[in-house]
Amino acid sequence: MTPNTILDEILAAKREEVARLQLFRRAVRAQAEEAPPPRGFESALRRPGEVSVIAEFKRRSPSAGEINPYAQVAGVASVYASAGAAAISVLTDEPYFGGSLDDLRSARHAVGVPMLRKDFILDPVQLYEARAAGADAILLIVRALGDTRLREFLELSSELGLAALVEAHDGEEIDRALEAGARIVGVNARDLATFEVDIEGSLRLIKRLPADVVAVAESGIRSSEDAAAAGSAGADAVLVGGWLMAGDPGAGVEALVGHPRRPRSGAMEAAGVEADYEAAFDGDGGP
Repeated sequence: MTPNTILDEILAAKREEVARLQLFRRAVRAQAEEAPPPRGFESALRRPGEVSVIAEFKRRSPSAGEINPYAQVAGVASVYASAGAAAISVLTDEPYFGGSLDDLRSARHAVGVPMLRKDFILDPVQLYEARAAGADAILLIVRALGDTRLREFLELSSELGLAALVEAHDGEEIDRALEAGARIVGVNARDLATFEVDIEGSLRLIKRLPADVVAVAESGIRSSEDAAAAGSAGADAVLVGGWLMAGDPGAGVEALVGHPRRPRSGAMEAAGVEADYEAAFDGDGGP
């Protein structure tokens, strides 16, 4: 069958990659057992009253093309951490994002903040692989997984000491993430089927998340004003990559950290939340 979307194409390639990885399953599991203790990803994102930043390292993407193809991950990670990033996300997909597990290893050796392995996880062996490479957290994309698989991966990640950032794009996917037991939910403003971005729509969805769940605003954050809008919508953290990599990584992180975060109940009056973050979009910021 011919892939229908960019996500279909990426997942088809990832299944072939995973099939090759299965040949080394036993060795990967042994390496995971020898990995150093994980750092606290979830606790790093829970900064009382303010928005934390997950700063992402990526060289390219299907939507943006080449962003910073010659960037060195250790140096960028050090700049991110020094500027106040609570955690660092590393793209480990090579064909579409120019990343690798070696990037993750280098970043972890360079800094002390938690590391998120950002990739397209389709099989348990990838969780062991992430742990072996030094990841403290992994990304699980609701759209790429069935409900049973999602629950299994959440259970296995917990057994391995990995936090799981569960990514959703719409209300149905948020419900699926919560029903599966997700403790950290990322609302992605980018539709992975089309790669179009709707940041205002994603911020409206964040208010639905219960107060005890860590809410992460993903994609489309390109200014201090955007980060302030995310905080007004109740986001605990923002995940930002392309904007940081295309500009000054240190100044970019400094512009994003420390914005006030509005408490989130999961049942707020929509008008009140929308008024706050729509006001935050007035001016030079916005998607």
